[in-house]
Amino acid sequence: MKFYRKLFFPFVPVYYAVTWVRNTCYEFGIKKSVSFDFPVICVGNLSVGGTGKTPMIEYLIELFKDDYKIATLSRGYKRKSKGFQLANNKSSAESIGDEPFQFYSKYKNEIQVAVDSNRVHGINSLKSVETSPEVILLDDAFQHRKVKAGFNLLLTTYDNLYINDFLLPAGNLRESKHGAQRADFIIVTKCPLELKQAEKDTLISAIKPLQHQHVFFSSINYSDVVKSSSESKNLDDIFSFTLVTGIANANPLVEYLRNRNLKFEHLNFQDHYDFTLKDVEEISKNNLIITTEKDYMRLQKFESLKGKLFYLPIHVVIDNSEKFNDLIKRFVISMLK
Repeated sequence: MKFYRKLFFPFVPVYYAVTWVRNTCYEFGIKKSVSFDFPVICVGNLSVGGTGKTPMIEYLIELFKDDYKIATLSRGYKRKSKGFQLANNKSSAESIGDEPFQFYSKYKNEIQVAVDSNRVHGINSLKSVETSPEVILLDDAFQHRKVKAGFNLLLTTYDNLYINDFLLPAGNLRESKHGAQRADFIIVTKCPLELKQAEKDTLISAIKPLQHQHVFFSSINYSDVVKSSSESKNLDDIFSFTLVTGIANANPLVEYLRNRNLKFEHLNFQDHYDFTLKDVEEISKNNLIITTEKDYMRLQKFESLKGKLFYLPIHVVIDNSEKFNDLIKRFVISMLK
């Protein structure tokens, strides 16, 4: 924890009281949660950003898209539109948000991508379209208690487990650690690729899952190539470049690139950063720019970056994936009977 955040500890009880009252109102039915008679799967976290929700949503898309009609529903953080929006060929990162636009760019002919800050309204709107989805994936909706998802995936990072964190504003938790009790799967993300069983057992003991909960471990697998809309380059063939990131935690990516002994300068911006013309003018002075796929969604529109801008693809690797896939598929099948 950064030292200055310790100064905010006196405000933690206030934040706890507010979130506790809100959650208690939902637990006792004072505030109403809406459930649905078809599969609604929520991917979320207890902390603020950076746990790997986007690659997890993509993992689920890959798992289900060949067998079911899939839709993703997000808030559309920092988008410039309002209300319910169903992505189409006129959509952009500005109109639906960078992460939904990433989903649409990769899977536009295979799934539906929608945004709505009111998830209940968004789900009902999706079900009213002509080719309505059979399965809806909710992105970052663990605290959206108006929807009672049929299945909840709670993500927490290996190097900052929610059990070791503190509530805002001193820490990064959006709500009390007790909120984890609503999860069906607890997934420790961004683990080392070779995580020993003894350490897994230690982490599971620390998390203390409830009887109905399953704990899984996932890692990020980075590609050996970077891509643009028109070409690919092998990382081993690149002499030097500038890395541009606007994500919550760029450390794993930086570490991966350094471990490959690559020469680069890192320009680090805040999560979901809205790049200005002045920013892009400075960035474009570099001959080769590598960024994340999410940041690429926001940067690719700038003409001065054409031919220079590439992104590094990633995908999630889940330990014991057969069990993970089987359990979540069983949920979907049981809801569609």
